[in-house]
Amino acid sequence: MPTMLPARQFSALRLADVLTSSLDAVCARPNPLGLPAVRKAVVILADGLGVSSIRARAGHARFLSSRLNKSSIIDGVFPATTAAGIATLTTGVEPGQHGLVGYQVLDSANDRVVNQLTGWDDGMQPGTWQRARTVFDRASDDNVPSFAIGPKRFVASGFTQAVLRGAQYVPAETVADRFAAARSILGENPTALIYLYVAELDVAAHAHGWESDRWLAQLENLDSEVTRFAATLRSDEGLLLTADHGVVDVPSTRHVLFDTEPALVAGVRHIAGDPRCVQLYLEPQQSDSHAADTLADAWRASQGDRAWVYTRDEAVAAGLYGRVADEVQPRIGDVLVAARKSIAYYDSRPANQKARGMIGQHGSLTDEEVRVPLIRAGAFAR
Repeated sequence: MPTMLPARQFSALRLADVLTSSLDAVCARPNPLGLPAVRKAVVILADGLGVSSIRARAGHARFLSSRLNKSSIIDGVFPATTAAGIATLTTGVEPGQHGLVGYQVLDSANDRVVNQLTGWDDGMQPGTWQRARTVFDRASDDNVPSFAIGPKRFVASGFTQAVLRGAQYVPAETVADRFAAARSILGENPTALIYLYVAELDVAAHAHGWESDRWLAQLENLDSEVTRFAATLRSDEGLLLTADHGVVDVPSTRHVLFDTEPALVAGVRHIAGDPRCVQLYLEPQQSDSHAADTLADAWRASQGDRAWVYTRDEAVAAGLYGRVADEVQPRIGDVLVAARKSIAYYDSRPANQKARGMIGQHGSLTDEEVRVPLIRAGAFAR
């Protein structure tokens, strides 16, 4: 059965270009985004803020929506998940190069599934598992001080060590505190590159959905803080706001318990990824192209147009992960199932089913999940 490929190709401008172009602007170099030379740059990553959500709630995000046009929309990464997206932003390379190819992936050396946000341990060292130098490392080469501003709980996390290494981490609990910290850094340094992380939208979306009042309150707060902060920017200070992915709401009535159909888990040893982008890993003795094709065909026959189904080879050939290093290939599932409709895939066998309480979901290739904003302000405004 033929693979049903997404109709939309990835955009020319990429999430990978955002922080790298900002550093280039601070160093007065040409860059993919065409940013002018500045002395200081701030890049805000609003976790979970998709273009479609801004448009749908434009009246509650007047600053952001007023600056949203065709030239301020870019594509994130596949899978549309935080680990892959933030790593791409902060390294400037695609998931197939930095190696964070999903929320949960296979650590084949230890025959286990690992969580790339919270599962770091001695068997998965941040300094080597995430393979690329960060933009902050490169900023040091250029004698540009770099800073990462975010909640205190992330200061020493493995994910921080993997994707923010080279930056000075500045803890700040509230969104307002983070913008205040950024303003202080700008005032204290003749040149600087600042990454500012806003987690609140994504947290609210997972718990309550992006269409909830809780999410809307977080959007209004972010828009208000960005409005105030942008007004303080000086002529040599540029601001970009982007996101790692967007979000779709999936009610529990739209959960697909795929393990109840035996053909969909036949020969599968490990299940990872996200509920909207499942990664299936075959038993080692069955991990060949024929077995992967058989499993993929079973999913296509079962799910029809509800999902895009790829074997690993097909996903790599389609460029979904960008260029894929040999070391990274085994981390990608033998078969990938990316939801097209408003559904989420779950394995009902594990005792812990807490994840099924999530409403806001992401990971797949839909416009709602992949298309993210690139809002410009200060010296970067057009």
